[in-house]
Amino acid sequence: MAITIRPALPTDAARFAAIYAPFVTDSWISFELDPPDEVEMVRRIADYGSSHGWLAAQADGVVAGYAYGSPHRSRGVYATSCDVAVYLDPGFARRGIGRALYIDLLATLSTRGFHAAFAGIALPNEASIGLHEGLGFAPVGVYREVGWKLGGWRDVGWWQRLL
Repeated sequence: MAITIRPALPTDAARFAAIYAPFVTDSWISFELDPPDEVEMVRRIADYGSSHGWLAAQADGVVAGYAYGSPHRSRGVYATSCDVAVYLDPGFARRGIGRALYIDLLATLSTRGFHAAFAGIALPNEASIGLHEGLGFAPVGVYREVGWKLGGWRDVGWWQRLL
């Protein structure tokens, strides 16, 4: 399987929305309640693609997933910190695509002057924890019962990696 990592394009937005929607509607992995549509995904790519980075992974010509960076917090002192996330079509999971996306994204963030990357992981999620720790992220804490979704309180663990 040939994997290509490239900057995300507005034309990827519909595919990104389709990949992301089940994480919103069928799990607590995303804390969003309503899946963003194509228009909203175009806006998100435009908002953070040039400042932080939005990347698409193509596997044998099909968009298999994406990763992006975004601001960690809005206060100026956090300007060199960022949040990161990766989402894959489940049909492409466990093939190294998430890792490849993150390797390129973290390099992009570093060259853009970011110093620390943070990943919030809704718990439990052993696959995401394994991916992040395998790339050098270290756990820094847990927000207990921080969100209510799918009939229960959800914890979010935080992982950090210095760039």
